Amino acid sequence: MGRNHLMSFVSARVVSGGHGFKPWKQPLAEMQVSNVLKRHADLAERLSRDSDKSIFERLQREFEAARASQAQELSLEGEQWNDGLLATIRERVHMEAERKAMQMPGDITQLPMPFLEKITYRVGNKIICCLEGARIGIQYETSFAGESCDLYHCVLESKSFLEKMTVLEHTVPFFLPIRDTENEFLSSNAIRFIDHVGDLLQAYVDRREQVRLIKELYGNQIGELYHSLPYHMIEFVLEDFDSKVTVSLRYADLISTLPTGVSVLAWPMPKSKKSSDAISLSQKENVVGSHPIPACLTYAEDALRTMSLPEGLPSLSEFPSLNIRVICLTMHILCPS
Repeated sequence: MGRNHLMSFVSARVVSGGHGFKPWKQPLAEMQVSNVLKRHADLAERLSRDSDKSIFERLQREFEAARASQAQELSLEGEQWNDGLLATIRERVHMEAERKAMQMPGDITQLPMPFLEKITYRVGNKIICCLEGARIGIQYETSFAGESCDLYHCVLESKSFLEKMTVLEHTVPFFLPIRDTENEFLSSNAIRFIDHVGDLLQAYVDRREQVRLIKELYGNQIGELYHSLPYHMIEFVLEDFDSKVTVSLRYADLISTLPTGVSVLAWPMPKSKKSSDAISLSQKENVVGSHPIPACLTYAEDALRTMSLPEGLPSLSEFPSLNIRVICLTMHILCPS
């Protein structure tokens, strides 16, 4: 079974509950969702573990060798990073490949061909190298809160200087749409392609590290936490004796680091008959018949739209005894192209 089919299967199983599916009201359904998500995590690890690791290690060695042999590294800013410069880089890698192809080992009659100085270019979080075999390598450096995070690679090639470039190989996570980005931008605007891939990677790391940070800061309060692979969909439930708060975070696209779709609802908890007389009037007003009506916590929604997860969570501080547990209701997993 191919990777696309496997990921489509997992996605279909996760969203099979339907529009009215409420796992916090259905323990069996919650257990089923938990099992599916566990299998999903295991599958994701298997798909990306061995092959991606070997590609990363090989490309990392190649990039390190290219940077070690460089004559200089130029830092570019603003309009210095443009189509003309990229065309120059392409021309240099093809000229170097032709020079090596024309030099026959042991032929002392052959005139030496001019040697091209090797230059590495740094553009923001990107390092652009000229690799062997008429290839251009881009190394993406990601960071969070001023600390370095992961490195990613993308290697471009073309059969000649006049032909369009294609992505030869990369270490971009398979759930980020690099092939769609290639089809949309690379042939018409290579600069935009290179920059957009960098934006995808940095935004993914930002969202991932926000989730990691709330685990560290609120570890004693967080139970289960689920998210989509690109960390662009998150839902969690906060409970205490009086209410249950459901929080849903949706990011508009994969280059967003703050959610645009935010829902924070407080649900009245069912009371025993003995304590029913103690229910306040405001709580009774939130119940129609036997069906509770949630209250929308707009102040918390506004906070989560404008602040990252660690800073936005204190907006729920009026529920200090809440035991946080995350339930993923729907998970739209981006499959590789």
